[in-house]
Amino acid sequence: MQCVKNRTLSIISSLLLTGLIACGPQEFMDARGASDDDPMAAVIARGESLELPTQWDPPPGEPIVHHTSGFAKTLCSAVFITGLDWRDAAANVGGFTSPFDQRSAVVDTVVDFDNKSVSLTLGSGIVRSAKLYGSQGCITHPLGEDSIYFEPSVVEPMTPNPETTLWPMGDVLPDSPAPSEIDMAKVNEAVEIAMDQEGKTLGFVVTYKGRIIGEDYGPGVDMHTPFESWSMGKSLTGTLMAVLIQQGVYDLWQPAPIPEWQGDARSEIRIADIMRMSSGIRIVAPGDPDYTPEMGYPDHLYLYTGYNAFEWASTRPQQWEPNTVGRYRNTDPALTNYLTRLAVEGRGENYHAFPQRHLFDKLGIRHLIMETDPNGNFLTQGYEFGSARDWTRLGNLYLQDGVWEGERILPEGYVDYAFEVAPAWKDDGRPVYGGGFLWKDLGFPIEDDYGAFAGAGGQYTVIIPARGLVIARLGKYTGSGPGGRNLNAAISLLMEAVPQIED
Repeated sequence: MQCVKNRTLSIISSLLLTGLIACGPQEFMDARGASDDDPMAAVIARGESLELPTQWDPPPGEPIVHHTSGFAKTLCSAVFITGLDWRDAAANVGGFTSPFDQRSAVVDTVVDFDNKSVSLTLGSGIVRSAKLYGSQGCITHPLGEDSIYFEPSVVEPMTPNPETTLWPMGDVLPDSPAPSEIDMAKVNEAVEIAMDQEGKTLGFVVTYKGRIIGEDYGPGVDMHTPFESWSMGKSLTGTLMAVLIQQGVYDLWQPAPIPEWQGDARSEIRIADIMRMSSGIRIVAPGDPDYTPEMGYPDHLYLYTGYNAFEWASTRPQQWEPNTVGRYRNTDPALTNYLTRLAVEGRGENYHAFPQRHLFDKLGIRHLIMETDPNGNFLTQGYEFGSARDWTRLGNLYLQDGVWEGERILPEGYVDYAFEVAPAWKDDGRPVYGGGFLWKDLGFPIEDDYGAFAGAGGQYTVIIPARGLVIARLGKYTGSGPGGRNLNAAISLLMEAVPQIED
């Protein structure tokens, strides 16, 4: 379905949340124009006026082969991580790297439950396959191969027994009544509306000052089930970088030490610019205001379906000076993950264990899987699966200014940076993106300042400091339309049910 771009901010906001625009956050973002007369004209013109004299080289390979790579990974993850029936997954899950209108090109589907793998054959005879590899989730094999280029590992959580430990470090909820200032009847109504199954919502959790006050799950799943989360993983990527900054490995404002950039103008791009989607690196993304399908297969997608995401991202040229133009592009979270790998392996640690040991274990997170490319590079620009409770835990870390049970995990001031509108986006007339890959405005019916992790297909974790609220909603990709309407209505009720916190 095409994302319909309307001309006024109020109409766009309303349609996104009511589900009449079936698109991910990047399509919403580019519909938020600088001019009521022609929303994108001013944005495009400004970008063209600031452009550097470099050229775009399209990714290699045929689009249908890349789409089928994404489809194989999607089915593998849906079946062997979320536990869905593969036919349900083929019809309803993961429409970003494998568009639904391209899936009919597959003439044979093999789901191997013993091997935990999926193989898809195109009419041309080309086969794309994906397999579950330890804690790295499902990985698509390189074309013509049946293995990957690194040794996968299993990383077990090192946390207290969740069955006997109180939330948030465990799964046990307190028996005490909800805070008296909350209208629990409206909270319960909000949960019921959010879970209306027309919207295909799989998990919905609401916390108030860190305490779960509302929660429900769809058929066949529960509080432990990891769901497709898509670009919420960008905020996770930013969080892991913030952990390294707190540990003294990097400084937010330093030039990013990407090896491929040393000795050229890209060496001036700061880590903060990258995490504001303002690096200026040249690729093509479907959400670019001047994008047309005739341009070819976008790098934004190739950073999922290629073989080495870090190599591709780090070798792209500059299109703009850093901190000048804001564009929603997967190069920036890929580069952030690259910096994380350089730092972790540079100090002799297991890169794939770093998220669990240095972040997840501290928060009680046990069911968040970060997937990789065939070279073991994290693809958490969108290839990650997390439970609704685990996303809520991560949201509460931000609500608590980066402090968890007395330990500062994120640097002092980082949450303020994340909640601040990125200067390049503000200059573009689109004040919708903050720092650390945090959305500042998604058109929700919230009168207070808020931030959000957001992913295609209607995946959200919304953080509202003024009310002490974190709201997580995850569901099947094709449910984003009615699911958005339900979420909009649920948030409206929660705004009535939970008062602002007095200073």
